[in-house]
Amino acid sequence: MNTSNNKRRKETRNKISKVFISLLQTKEISEISVTDICKLAKINRSTFYVNYLDIYDLADKIGQELEEEVKFLYQEERNTNHNSNDFLKLFKHIKDNQIFYKTYFKLNMDKNFIIKEYDYHLSKKLYNDKYIDYHMEFFKAGLNAIIKKWLNNGCKESPEEIENILKSEYKSKNNTKN
Repeated sequence: MNTSNNKRRKETRNKISKVFISLLQTKEISEISVTDICKLAKINRSTFYVNYLDIYDLADKIGQELEEEVKFLYQEERNTNHNSNDFLKLFKHIKDNQIFYKTYFKLNMDKNFIIKEYDYHLSKKLYNDKYIDYHMEFFKAGLNAIIKKWLNNGCKESPEEIENILKSEYKSKNNTKN
């Protein structure tokens, strides 16, 4: 493919995404139209439809992009099959990309997120793998609640403070099973 066309298409998609995310800060997705996006992005409707099927396809693509970024943060761990339980990387990423995460949660994309990878060794040690699917749901809901509260408060606390809050919730579980 033509490199300049790829670059232009990427720039157009970025422009569309930025306008959409900006609109989502004050409107619900159902209140945003392709026309709104096209006017603010200064593009033709046909340009929008070359890139996306509709508003919901755009929202899905933005959610997928964020999930890929988060997966990349932990790529080394996945490659080595070692879970460091280092949430600090995630919390720093959230603080640096607050609007993106607010958008992710506003679109309820977290409800579709499935924990596909987890620390089997730690699971076996703490829970004997019994009811691990329930534990993962509980953990995901708690983590999401902490992140949402932090975002709603403007990420006033440092990523290190948020990591300490999360770790304190699991400290007693780790101490009782040694």
